[in-house]
This record gives sequence, structure tokens and C-alpha cells, in this order.
Amino acid sequence: MKEAMLEKLRARFGSVLQENVQMANFTTMKVGGPADALLIAHSADKLAEYISVLWEMDAPATVLGGGSNLLVSDKGIRGIVVINHAHNIKINTHTMPISVWAESGALMSNVGRLLIMRGLAGMEWAATIPGTVGGAVYGNAGAFGKETCRCLIKADVLHKTSGRADWTCDQLEYTYRASKFKRDMEEAIILSALFEVTTGDPQEIKANVESYRQRRLRTQPPGPSMGSVFRNPPEDKAGRLIEAAGVKGTKIGGAIISPKHANFIINEGGAKAQDILDLLVLARESVEKKFNVTLIPEIELVGDWEFVPEFLRNQQASKAVKE
Repeated sequence: MKEAMLEKLRARFGSVLQENVQMANFTTMKVGGPADALLIAHSADKLAEYISVLWEMDAPATVLGGGSNLLVSDKGIRGIVVINHAHNIKINTHTMPISVWAESGALMSNVGRLLIMRGLAGMEWAATIPGTVGGAVYGNAGAFGKETCRCLIKADVLHKTSGRADWTCDQLEYTYRASKFKRDMEEAIILSALFEVTTGDPQEIKANVESYRQRRLRTQPPGPSMGSVFRNPPEDKAGRLIEAAGVKGTKIGGAIISPKHANFIINEGGAKAQDILDLLVLARESVEKKFNVTLIPEIELVGDWEFVPEFLRNQQASKAVKE
């Protein structure tokens, strides 16, 4: 980022502006070089304020939530990163439908756990997944046959061209693991979301969550990762295809295609973003060569990359909020 822009940012934001911050500290994969500048928003309104100012300044900005489902370049991010730490959650049992409102930086797992404590059903699956509310709305996150779009009532969105408004599921045009924002790379920030839940049997809810948790422990590997690397193709599993293609357990540098679940890449320590990208490319090419199946990435690239493979160019992160 040019020094003149940095000077404008310093003048506008003062001491809350951080500079030359290592993004490895803000990603679940624990990789990523320095961002030129960084702000942390602790509420949805502050997030909206920061982004509105940055858009007015025409400053290159990227918003990150929990830092999952993305890969930040070893060279880092040119421009300013806004970290979304807007965590407020409110449950409303006095209206119909019963609902839970959460700011976009809140972890989906925290939303799920609060609902369990209140004996509310419909989002048990959320208690076991990584990532934030904003990331879930943006990417239609889901697990165990459930998806965000099935329980979302509306999302509070700040759009660069149309302003701030509530968006419904129909307007977000959800598909499997994608929304209009993710597909069209629109400059829009998810500020909060309202979800519908129902009353349920507390013991049954707890049992459902525990079964989901045990399934994750059995099938998903521990250690720093981005979550699932590829979407499951129709009537198949990406992990099965990668394993059958013979690259499960392959290592490059400090990264490995997990021996436990081949649709995960794990940072075993000291991995570089380029190591991880090379493994992702290897897995995809191996599956395509052996089975003539083209895997679609779930993750997005962020930052300053020397070379981006053709199939990932549309997966470079837009300005919408990430997990």
C-alpha cells in the first residue's frame, strides 16, 4: 500500500490502527505474511463504520472473521485488514418464531452452545463447526445434512452500492456452500444475522450435539487447518476421491494431506502458504487425472500471490466478510 494512503489511515484512525501485522496470528491454518495495516472491530456498528470510511477513502480493504476457509499468502496482504470481533448474541423467546440474533463475528459454535443451554433446537449442527456467523451466511456453511439457509431469517448487510439493508435467503440466492456474494465477488459486509429456532427436548438436543461431536472426533483430524478443502461432488465425497487417487498422507514442507481425512490439509509445524497451495493443486490434479472429476475448492485465496492457478482465480477472496 502506498505511503500516502497509510498516512491518511493514520490520520483517520490514530492509535487503533496497527501496522505490519502477521496474519498467521489471525488464521486457523496459522500461516500468512504481514498485512500493511489492520483494524479490529468489536461491534457490528463499528464494523460498518470502519468499512464505510474505508470505502469512502477508496482504501484496499479485506474483512476477516475467524480466519477459516481461507489461505493467506506468505507475502501477506497489501492494504488494510479489518478483523471482525463483533461477538454479541441475543436469544428472543417472546416472539414467534423464536429466534437468535448474532453479530457476524460471533462463532457459530458459541451460538449453538447458547441454544443448547436454553433447550432450543434447529441449530445443533452449528455447535460443532468452526467459523463465524458472517462466514456461515457468506458461504452457506453446514454440516450433517444441514445448511445455514435452512434456518436463516435475514442478514443485516452493508453493500457498497446499495447501502445497509436486511437480505433474505431468496435475495442471497443460496446454493451448496455458496451465496450471491461469494459467487459474484460483490463488495458487501455481513454485519449480523437472525436465525429461526424452536423449542425442543433438552436431553434430545444434547444427545444430538454429542453425536455430532463424536462423529467429528472420529473423522476429522486435529491440528491447524482451513476446514474442508474441496466441496463434495454430487453423489461422492472429496476425501474418498483424494484418498483413492493415492495422495492421502502426502507432505510438502510443513504441510500434509491428512492421513485421517484426505479433504483436510494440516499444518504440522512451520508450513508455508505455498506448501499448502501446492498440496491443494496436487490433490485436485490427481483426482482429475484418475477419475475425470473436477473438485471445486471450498477455500479462498487472500493476499499477494506470485501465481494463482486458473481454477482458483475465481476463488480469490472478494471484499465480503470471511469466516
